[in-house]
Amino acid sequence: MKKHTLLLIAILSLFVVSCTTNMMAKNDKMYDNAWELEYITGPRIAFQGLFPDRKPVIKFTRNSNMVNGNSGCNGYSTKFTMNGKMISFADPEMSTMMYCGDGENVFRKTMKQVDRYRMTDGKLEFLMGDVVMMRFKPTM
Repeated sequence: MKKHTLLLIAILSLFVVSCTTNMMAKNDKMYDNAWELEYITGPRIAFQGLFPDRKPVIKFTRNSNMVNGNSGCNGYSTKFTMNGKMISFADPEMSTMMYCGDGENVFRKTMKQVDRYRMTDGKLEFLMGDVVMMRFKPTM
């Protein structure tokens, strides 16, 4: 009976470690790239019209719970919280204060609405519930 119990504990432990390692590997992909926005939900303005000169970029900083990038015009940085597939962002702090149209406000507002993320086909998606709010591609 002891051998069966030990075997069951060993198998269960292996399963838990395997799942944790897989999730960490997926999270590592987030840190390996800067991510360029290719889709955002909501506005009735065409994507190219929102970001005519530069598309927003987000980059996760390892071990600091910070992201930084540009919001299509101005640079920004902010804290993020991640727990499993759940993610949330603090209000982005701007590094410059240029006005470049409505795209930046749409980006910042949408960033505050997301509550989870997923990696799909090499792309990073931010969701609100089950709805994709933003999709990013790696910039390499």
